[in-house]
Amino acid sequence: MARNKRKILASHEPILHDDHKRPVTRRDFLNAGFITSAATVVMPSLLTSLISKKAFAAFDPAEDCGIGGLGAGKIPFICIDLGGGANMLGSNVLVGPDGTAGQLGLLSGAAYNKMGVPTAMSPIADPTMVNIELGLAFHTDSAFLRGIMSKTTAACRLNVNGAVIPARSDNDTANNPHNPMYGIARAGATGSLATLIGTSNSDSGGRSMAPASMIDLTQRPTKISNRNDTRGLVDTGAVSALMPDKYEAGRIMEAVEKISLAKINGSTLDSVPDTLLPDNTVTTVQDLVHCGYAKTTDTVKTFDGPNSVDPEADTNIVDPNAALQPTEVSNQTGNVGDLTAVQAALPDGAPIFTENEIGRGKNQSTAAVMKLVLGSPSDPFAGAGTLAFGGYDYHNGTRGTGEIRDFEAGQAIGAILEYAHRMNKPVMVYVFTDGSLASNGNIDGSADGRDKGEWTGDNSSVSASFFLVYRPGSRPELLSTPGQTAAQHQQLGYMSASGSVVTNGTTPGANNPNLLAEMCVLNWMALHGEQGNFPTLFPNHGLGDPTQLDRWIAFAPIV
Repeated sequence: MARNKRKILASHEPILHDDHKRPVTRRDFLNAGFITSAATVVMPSLLTSLISKKAFAAFDPAEDCGIGGLGAGKIPFICIDLGGGANMLGSNVLVGPDGTAGQLGLLSGAAYNKMGVPTAMSPIADPTMVNIELGLAFHTDSAFLRGIMSKTTAACRLNVNGAVIPARSDNDTANNPHNPMYGIARAGATGSLATLIGTSNSDSGGRSMAPASMIDLTQRPTKISNRNDTRGLVDTGAVSALMPDKYEAGRIMEAVEKISLAKINGSTLDSVPDTLLPDNTVTTVQDLVHCGYAKTTDTVKTFDGPNSVDPEADTNIVDPNAALQPTEVSNQTGNVGDLTAVQAALPDGAPIFTENEIGRGKNQSTAAVMKLVLGSPSDPFAGAGTLAFGGYDYHNGTRGTGEIRDFEAGQAIGAILEYAHRMNKPVMVYVFTDGSLASNGNIDGSADGRDKGEWTGDNSSVSASFFLVYRPGSRPELLSTPGQTAAQHQQLGYMSASGSVVTNGTTPGANNPNLLAEMCVLNWMALHGEQGNFPTLFPNHGLGDPTQLDRWIAFAPIV
C-alpha cells in the first residue's frame, strides 16, 4: 500500500534530521543543503610556489611563474562531491555479487528493497529495468540516468562508458578523504589559468577531505561559484579596455614591470636588464615582481578579455537567440521504463541550458567549472575540478526528495559530458559521496516518489563511487587482463547477495577512502596509458603489487 507521510523537499530546501547534530561548520551547512553548491579555482600562491618549488634551483620564469601551462595533453577531470550520503547503487548504478557477470549479476529481492527498488521493479522481475545506453549499467528509472539523458544528445551517449567501485565510507561526515584532485594534479593535470578547480575554501577544494599524502598547499582553493568569478580570472581592468590590441597591451605591461623593478633597485631604467636574473636565483623581491607582471602580461596577451572564459558567453552552454532550445524537464517527466521524454529534451544544435536554467545555483557552478576545465578547443583553462552539491542526506521518510536531487546531479553530469562532446575533447567525471542510505521498503506513491522505496536511514554498506568517461569518436573500451572478464573491470569489487559491500579480498578502496582516491587517480592515469608511472609518483601507495595494478583499472587508454 502506497504511503506518503512526509513532505517531499524541493532541491533548494535544507534537510534536518532529529538524530543528526545541528549544523555548525560551513561543511555541515553544505551537507544539510543550506548551501547547495559552490566551486573554487585552485591557483598557487605566488610566494609559496616560488619558495617550495625552486628556491635552490635554476630559475625558469615560464615554469616558476606558472606561465604557459597548456594542459600537458592530459584528459580533463571533474569530480562531483554529493554531500550527505547519496544513494549510488541499485536505484541508480546497478551492481552485482561476486562472479564474472559484474554489474549484470543479480542480487536478492531483499537487497534491492534495501536499495529502494521494489521487487517488481528490480532486474530479477523485469529485465527491462537494466539500461546500458551509457555503457555503464543503470536502473532504467535511475534519477541520475534521467538527468544525464536530459542534458546529452544521442551522439554524445554513443561515446560514453563508465565503471563503478562498491566502497564503504563513513556516513554524514566531511572527514572521508575522498577527493582525488591533488593526485590528479601531481599526475600532470594543469591549465593555462589554474591547476585545479574545486569547492569551498578548504584544503581539498571540496566538502570531503583530500588524502593527506596528496595535498599540495601551494594549490589551495580560491572560491568560484558563477560566471563573475570565472571572468575575474582574466579581468586585467583598464589595460585591456584602453588597449584592445592585446599584444600592444602586453608590451605596455612589460614597460610597467621595468619601471617597478627600477624603483625596487633604486636604479635607472637603463640599468634594469632585459633578462631579470642572470644568476638564475629565486630569492629576491625582484623575482616576485617579475612573476606578478609576467603572469598579468601573459594573460593580457593570451585572452581576449573576460568573455573568453565566461560560460554565459559560450553559445554551446546558453544561447537565448538559438533557434532550438532545450526542453526543461523535471524528475516527474517520463514513466518507469520510458526514457523517451528526457532523451528528446536536448535537440541537436540546442544550447545545453536554457536562460532560465542557467540562473540556478547548481547549473551556474556546473557551467563555470566545465568551462574552465574543458576550456578552449585546444587547451584547458584549468586542469581538474570539483563540484560540491549539498543536501544529499535525504533520508527524510520520502523518496521524492532524493529523486529530485539525484536528477539534478545527473543533469550536471550530463552537461559536462555533452560539453566535452561539443568541444571534441575527452573527459572523466568521477562521482562520490560520504556513506549512503537505505530504504525500509515502504513506498512513496507521489509523482516524484515514483512508487519506489522511501529513504529512511544512513547505511554505509551500500555506498560506492562511479565514473563516466567520454572519448570523441568512439566508446572507451574496457581493459582486458588475464583471469578477469571485461565485466569485472567495469565493476571493480562487488556486493554480497544481501546487498552489502564486500570489503575483504576485493579492491583496496572497498573499505578505505584514501585508497579509493588512489584507485581513481590510477584509472585517470591509465586513460593516458601512464599507469606504469603510478608507483613512482605515489611511492607510498596502498594498491598492492605494482606489477598487478591492472586489476584495479577499468579502461584501456583513450589518448
